[in-house]
Amino acid sequence: MTELLVSKQTETDWPQLWRVLEPAFRAGESYPLPCDVSEEEAKRYWIKTDGYNAVARDETGAIVGVYYLRPDQGGPGAHICNAGYVITEASRGRGLATALCLQSQEQARAMGFRGMKFNLVVSTNIAAVKAWKKAGMEIIGTVPGAFSHPAQGFVDAYIMFRAL
Repeated sequence: MTELLVSKQTETDWPQLWRVLEPAFRAGESYPLPCDVSEEEAKRYWIKTDGYNAVARDETGAIVGVYYLRPDQGGPGAHICNAGYVITEASRGRGLATALCLQSQEQARAMGFRGMKFNLVVSTNIAAVKAWKKAGMEIIGTVPGAFSHPAQGFVDAYIMFRAL
């Protein structure tokens, strides 16, 4: 894996960030968004005022991965965060997803979260499941047929968790 610089996302990052997110959203294989989601709707989904968004840059300064952190629930459940990640196609298979997940766990701890929960990890996304397990996440539940995969039909989704 190449050296990564992970930093807080800024407004000026959005155009390059959208170039990372758009292919993943259009593929419809891992995020619960319509494949034809508009850029504006995607931006509202990805960026929340109660969360943290990060970009990972390679040695050239290009954004190769992104993540968000936000409370999974409000009120008495606000101490558990939810996170989402997207890695560029060209950067996959080099351990970047695991590295970003581990870095986001550090960020989550610094923000006072006591646990991290993924609500919808598509079971057919084998690389992601492997990366999240490598980062200490555990499957704590399976929702049968919870995700309508564009090629495989209704597939299971995992709920994953790690105490921080």
